[in-house]
Parts: sequence; C-alpha cells; structure tokens
Amino acid sequence: MVFPREHSSMKERVEAVQSKLQNHHIRENIIKGKVVIQNHGQSGPGKSASVQIYSSTTVDPSTGKGKLSAKAYLKHGKSEGHEGTKTRTYKIKLHVEPDFGIPGAFLMKNQHKHKFFLESVTLEILDNQIIYFDCRSWVYPFQKTKSERLFFSSKSYLPNHTPRALVELRKLELASLRGDGKQERKEWDRIYEYDYYNDLCNPDEGQEHIRPVLGGSELHPYPRRVRTGHPPSNTEPSTKSRTETINLDIYVPPDERFSPKKLSEFISNSIQATVHFIITEAESLFKQDSSSVESFDEIHDMFSSKRSKAVEGKAKDKLKGKVKEKLKKLVPDVLFKEITYAGKEDFVKFPLPQIITENELAWRNDEEFGRQMLAGTNPARIQSLQVFPPEGRNGESTIDASHIEHNLDGLTLRQAMDGWRILILDHHDYLMPYLSKINTNGICAYASRTLFFLRNDATLKPLAIELSLPGSSEDTEVSRVFLPAKQGTEAALWQLAKAHVAANDSAYHQLVSHWLHTHAVVEPFIIATRRQLSVMHPINWLLRPHFKDTMHTNALARSILINSRGILEKTLFSGEISMELSSELYKEWRFDEQALPADLVKRRLALEDPDNPNNPTGVQLLFDDYPYGADGLDIWHAIKTWVTDFCSLFYKDDSSVNSDVEIQAWWSEIQNVGHGDKRNDTWWYKMTTLSDLTEALTTLIWITSGLHASVNFGQYAYSGCPLNRPMLCRKFIPEEGTEQFAEFLRDPDKYYLNMLPGRFEMSLGIALTEVLSKHTSDEVYLGQRPLLECSDNRVQQKFKKFNEHLQEIEKKIIQRNKDPKFKNRSGPAKIPYELLYPDTSSVGSKWGITGKGIPNSISI
Repeated sequence: MVFPREHSSMKERVEAVQSKLQNHHIRENIIKGKVVIQNHGQSGPGKSASVQIYSSTTVDPSTGKGKLSAKAYLKHGKSEGHEGTKTRTYKIKLHVEPDFGIPGAFLMKNQHKHKFFLESVTLEILDNQIIYFDCRSWVYPFQKTKSERLFFSSKSYLPNHTPRALVELRKLELASLRGDGKQERKEWDRIYEYDYYNDLCNPDEGQEHIRPVLGGSELHPYPRRVRTGHPPSNTEPSTKSRTETINLDIYVPPDERFSPKKLSEFISNSIQATVHFIITEAESLFKQDSSSVESFDEIHDMFSSKRSKAVEGKAKDKLKGKVKEKLKKLVPDVLFKEITYAGKEDFVKFPLPQIITENELAWRNDEEFGRQMLAGTNPARIQSLQVFPPEGRNGESTIDASHIEHNLDGLTLRQAMDGWRILILDHHDYLMPYLSKINTNGICAYASRTLFFLRNDATLKPLAIELSLPGSSEDTEVSRVFLPAKQGTEAALWQLAKAHVAANDSAYHQLVSHWLHTHAVVEPFIIATRRQLSVMHPINWLLRPHFKDTMHTNALARSILINSRGILEKTLFSGEISMELSSELYKEWRFDEQALPADLVKRRLALEDPDNPNNPTGVQLLFDDYPYGADGLDIWHAIKTWVTDFCSLFYKDDSSVNSDVEIQAWWSEIQNVGHGDKRNDTWWYKMTTLSDLTEALTTLIWITSGLHASVNFGQYAYSGCPLNRPMLCRKFIPEEGTEQFAEFLRDPDKYYLNMLPGRFEMSLGIALTEVLSKHTSDEVYLGQRPLLECSDNRVQQKFKKFNEHLQEIEKKIIQRNKDPKFKNRSGPAKIPYELLYPDTSSVGSKWGITGKGIPNSISI
C-alpha cells in the first residue's frame, strides 16, 4: 500500500516507472500475473472467467478512464492448500499497448454458472516489482449481476491524490454500491442502503406479533440497518414481511457474509447448544407454563459430565413426537436435520460456567456481587453517586442515611460522598414507565437502585437495594429498601433482592450494553463506509478488519434474537417490549461518550488529567483496581496511538481532513442518515480537524473491538449459571403478613427457586450465552491482519508497533492478575479478568469459550 504525501513526488515516481516500463519487457505488450481463487467445493471458473486491467497512469480519451487491456482468460489452474484453505491459482498474460503505463485496477467477468471467491491478483510489471490486489470478495455470474466486477490495487489514495486514470473509476465504483432504494435485494447484489428496524415482527400472524417500527420517529428513534427490500406485510404496510422460522439466508451484501467455514461453525455451535437445551428442557419444551426447578442440585445437574444411559435414552425419546414437530416449525430444514442427527449421538450437558467452577457458592457472596459490577459482563453501567439520596424523575429515593451510615467502615456519610466512595447501579428511571406493561403473564419486575461502598481495598460492599413499583396514581411509586444480612429471614430477603437487581442488569446488558451500544450503533458506520469511502481510501483500509461479519451477525440477530417471539423476548423479563426499551435508551446515546475516557469521566469513575505525561489517556481512574477501566484504558491508548500514527502518514494538517470530500460525505451521512434520528444533536464531532478524525476513528475501533469483547465473551462465565444472573423473576418479594410471606418463611430456598426463570427460559438462556460466548476458529484478533494487505513499509512499521504495544499490555494484565492487592481481578469466584486480554498470538488455534481475546470486529 502506498500513501503519497506530496503529489509532485508521486508524479515523479510514476514517470520514472513508466520510463522503465517502456524500455523493458512491456515492449512486448504483455503483463504477467496470477489469480488466486478459493475453492469452496465447486469447480473453478476456468475459461468462463476473464480479466482486463486498467492503467492508472494513461487515460483513454474516448472513455475518460484508464486504458483497458485485452482480456485474459483463466486457464489450467493449479490447486494448492495452505492452513486448511484450498485455492486454485491461474497464471495469466495480458496484452497491452506500449504506452499502457502502470496497472491500477482490473475487471473480472464471471460467465460461469457458479459464484467464486476471488482471493487475490498479482501483476508483475518489472522483474522485481509486483502490483498486488487484495480482493477477498465473491464474484457472481454475469448473467445475475449484469455487470463485471471492478477491483483496485492495494495502493491507497486520498481522493485528491487519486491517479488521473482512476478518478472516474473511483467515482463509478462508489456510485454502484449505493442502489436506488427500490428493488428487493438478491444474494448477488452489492448494494448498501438504509432502512428502519421494520422487520422484527410479522403482523400477518396476529396482533400479538405486532411490534413498533424502530427508527424514523421521535417516539421510537433508532440507528439504521441495511435495507433488504422485503415487501411489506399484508396487514401493516410500514412493516416488512418475514417468515417465522429462523432465516439463515436473510440478505446482506455478499462481502459482509460469514465465510462458509464460519457459517458452518456457527450452525454447529447452534446445534450443539440446541441439543444441550433440548436435553435439559425435554420434558417442558414448548409448554406454555414451564415448570420450576425443584432444587439447587437440579440446576447444577444441567452442567458438566455425561448423562447416564437412562437419562440419555429419555432425552432421545423426547426428540420424537410433539417436540420434534414443533422444533421442525421453528428452525430451517438444514438445522432441523442436523439437530435430529445430533439427537442420535451421545449427549453431554452444558459446560460448567466459571462462576461455579472453583466456588459453587460464589454467586451468593456479596463481595462477588459487587466485583461483577467492575469486572463482570456488564462493567460500564455502575457510576459514582453525585447526590444523596439518589434523585430520579419522580423525586428522591427512599434510601436514607439511616440505612447505610452504619456500614461505611468508620466514615461519615458526608465523608463518603465527598470522597466519591458511594457508587450506584441505577436501573430505575428508564424502567418505571414500562413496569405496568412488563408485569403481566407471570413476570414480576421492579425498577432498582443499588448502592455500594468503595472500601479501602477497592472492593465494593453492597449497602442497600431499593426496589420500586408504580403507585396507584401517575408519577407515584411504591418502594422498599433491603439491606445486607448474613443470616435469618433478612439474609434470605436480601438474596431475593439481589436476584431482582441481577435480572434488571441482565436485560440492560443484553439490550443496551451489548446489542445497542455495539451491534446496532456500528452498522450505520459500516454502511456509510461502503457507500462513501472508496476501497482506495486509506481510512477504508484502516476500518476494514473492524467491520468483518458484523452486518451478517446483526441480520441473524433480527431473525433469531431480537425479533417478535425471538430468544430475547422469551428469556428477558422485558419480554415483548425489549426492543422498544432499547429504543428509549437510544435517546440517551452519544457517540462521543462511547470514547472510554469520556465514559469513565461521565460515570465519575475517572478524573480528567490532561497535563500528566504519565497518563496518555488524559484521565486518572478513581481507583486502580477497576479491571475493565484499567485494562480498557490501556487498550484505548494502544488503539489511539495506532490511529494517530496511521493518519499522520497522509493527513498533514486540519485542512487536509477538511478538504477530503469522501471523509466529509462519510461523516455527514453517518450523522444525517445512519443515525438520522440524532442528526440535530450538537455533540457530533465537526470533522474539521485531524483531532476530530482520530478521536472518531479511535472510538469506533474501540467499540468494535475492546468494548464488544468486554460485554460479550464473558457471558457464559457469569450468565451461564442462572443462579448468578437470572434474566427474569416470576415472583415479587413477599411482604410481611401476606400468604406469600408465610410461603417464603416455610422454605426460603424453594421460594427463591420458584422466583427464578422456569426451566424452559432458564435452559434457553444458558444455550444463548453458550453460543454468544464462543470464538470461531477464523477469528482475527486486535493487532492481527495479513501483511500482504499493505505494501507501504511505513504503515507496516506502525502496525508492528501497535502489535508490540498490545503484547506489552498482555504482560501487564498477567501481572495485574497475579498481584494480590488487586482483589477485583479474581474475587471469590476466582475468575481472572481476561476479557480485555488481546491474545495477539492466537491464530485459529484458540476457539470456543475461552473468556479472553479481543476480536477486531463485532463478529458474533
């Protein structure tokens, strides 16, 4: 890759190469090359595929584009294999005119009946000079696409540095990706258009399936998704039609799809989790009222060792009859056949989650409860309390000084507040308006506030939990406060209160921290990048690995997870208003506050420290033993250094950013279309300075890598055990003097178990976290990308520096986890904090549930 700084020096280099070309073997009017195509079980295109190259330096006056060579056909390909990937390599000779100049692009025409995956093309223009094309794209038959595919070389140019002969091609290629917003999209369409979230339900199936359209309204704002062009439903024109079964073929542009290998692994992981789910839930699968678990042993029995022959036989029997018929209606034929086949094999239970691996009772421990707010799967919600008592939309909290002042390790309440020692996990205001809708059909949910005290050793001691319900009149609440206790009735009530808080936090984590703040908010950035930044643009190159597989992941989520009657509606207490709730919380979203330093400062867990040379992130953590904050700031700094180094190679100053027409169009489209419901917010970066660009890019890469890794890959470790993080509760906490309280007193443990999700929801939730927590074998981690993508030594050196920076962070994380003074890095559960461990050495060998590694992208 070449990033020219000065146009004059570029021109001199071009002229020098042209001179050499005209005096060398190009006098024979031939350019040699080779084409590499991945073999995915189909025969190669052979003579049905042809290549023509464009000059980057000589314009054809009749077309305004670069001169075009004669066609060369792919013949006599040679099969090869490398690291499990089979390829076929074709040698080609291209006839050109003597003044052709330097190749810069090529056309590929596929007249075969099958698509093929084009890996790369290399052209030899001098004995020792190679032009490389990093293609990695599907080429569909011409009879379907009605057009040839255009590829540019791996050299990158800012728009005003584009070689003259490629200027028109650059514009045309971008225009071809934007579409007209009309047709239904087919598998082979490389079209990126925006749409609302109007495909989450199927009104034609009945009123109970109707959900609001998200996006495009003040009531339900939302980020945009890629448009599929599905026709509207019959009963509700604003909603797109959809099938009720899982749709693995939902449209995404071809270059955004999982590789065949990854799709196969995803299906395999889903089948395995489904079989685990069916085994555990066989007796109550698809029943309207799921039965409760009867004992803690029954929950533990869901995990670990192989089942007995008797249980195995019973489970196999349950795959027959009604269960089999209803499963067939729920999943596509390909999945149904695989699940049925798997049902004939030996069964194993769910793997043992880390939360109960070393300490079966860690989930009961108050210190572990507090630690998970700093190092668990949702570590970015907790904040330092600004005002006591906490305040909300309906006034002050009912937690008063008498509830907590005896439990502050000798400090007065004022001293604790002045020292920022009281923290709050707040799931109150946003939930209150929805509780009347939520608390139907056996769901019992509160809005919650939980206070913690930051001790001298940086562990969090729970102080109080306030649980609230709507009052009898508008804007009134009925609240109860629960305090920690070690034994007796109060201790049992305290465990019930913690379970309700965990359910609140689980839903917020899944709908907001995970789905909204990573998956959903990033998709408009991907669409805008494809539409407005040419593949020749260096920022396109920078972002490319950070968008891998995200759109396909999101499309599958719309089909399986977040849709009407989807898995999240079945497993979370928020039920059918789940996505509506995430829309409500999108109203609070700010891209600039997703920058980790800004987020920490906003939550009062860090102080601004811009002038301290020992704090390159510009902030100082409130306390060092905040695993997510400490490791996250290290990763943030590494990303920002890499982005700054990269951008400095070709943006000389602010004016070069301001004059970059593609960057300006990109940012405008993100603000005004992709996140169009937030277009009038004043916090958007102006994108007039180099600092604006580097900050925006750093934030975007942080979201796709570190932030997503921190909230996703620890899910099974913590949420895989429903005792630790139940996703819903089916009983309120009983009040003294009631029949329910008498029931509770007779057997507090039984009451607790009956309050947890039913066996169906419980096992389905475990299966979900198992799939989401798995890395696939083709995962590409932060600090990794093929060097062949870039031929510019300066960029390679900067990227090597980035990789080395990440390796240093790995050493720091290992040392922190060994340091006994950092109690939050392991805790009573003895789970070392590794969710932000980069794992730069992993190359396909470490996959499955590992609890560490930062993929480049939101790839699951």
